[in-house]
Amino acid sequence: MDKRDMGLLESIADLHEIPAGAYNIRKNGEGHSRRSTANIEIVSKTDKPGIDIIVAPGTKNESVHIPVIITETGVNDLVYNDFFIGDDADVLIVAGCGIHNSGDEKSQHDGIHTFHIGKNAKVRYVEKHYGEGDGKGERILNPVTVVEQDENSVCEMEMVQIKGVDSTVRDTKAHLKAGAKLVMTERLLTHGNQYARSDMDVYLDGEDASSQIISRSVAKDNSVQIFHPNAIGNAKCRAHVQCDSIIMDDATVSSIPAITANSADAQIVHEAAIGRINNDQLIKLMTFGMNEEEAEEVIIQGFLK
Repeated sequence: MDKRDMGLLESIADLHEIPAGAYNIRKNGEGHSRRSTANIEIVSKTDKPGIDIIVAPGTKNESVHIPVIITETGVNDLVYNDFFIGDDADVLIVAGCGIHNSGDEKSQHDGIHTFHIGKNAKVRYVEKHYGEGDGKGERILNPVTVVEQDENSVCEMEMVQIKGVDSTVRDTKAHLKAGAKLVMTERLLTHGNQYARSDMDVYLDGEDASSQIISRSVAKDNSVQIFHPNAIGNAKCRAHVQCDSIIMDDATVSSIPAITANSADAQIVHEAAIGRINNDQLIKLMTFGMNEEEAEEVIIQGFLK
């Protein structure tokens, strides 16, 4: 790992060195390094590119890091990762992809992640996307996330796009059994001529399942964002969908939250808001000695936290 590699890993996975626990690092479309532990096993797939991450039942207070970095132009990487989380486990999963593209060809990573979460298990999943490099080649990331939650499981997902990604299309689907809870938070920044689309379908199939979907985004310059989260209540359940966006310059934001109730006992709420930065906040920060650009950055970072 050179300095550039470690810089990407720090941006997407907060790694300053190789982690002590279970991990799998993928670089330029190939496995780079890996470690399993007594309770978390990482195994290469035999029928397609990708890995299986197997967390033993009852595992507590452990983590697994599976970052992907691309440092060459012209890479087109497709990977399938399956997570098998045993009953009663409690685990942190840190993923993410960083692309450094200084060439003229596009570099792309498409990650298909499927989560099989056992009864009473708890998963916290963090996925960050980041792009950099002074080349003309595009940096493209198209994640697909599938979540299958068993009874009384809890899943907290944080999906973040930091900056530098030219195009992203996110496709997320989740099915929740009785008593399962899903909290999904999406935070996204676009600038330049970037394009971002996010489609989410959360199916609350079991009695007393619950979900909270939160999307917060900032669109700058000429970028385009489209959000379409949908909560589908198929039983007695609760769900809340919230989309908030700051729009700047000549950007375009379309926020289309949807709710569907297939049960008279489903309680589902949605709301959406798009607006500019508050002038009063700008003026207040500028009285502390900031220029307008610095004040805008403080407001944006606070909004995306």
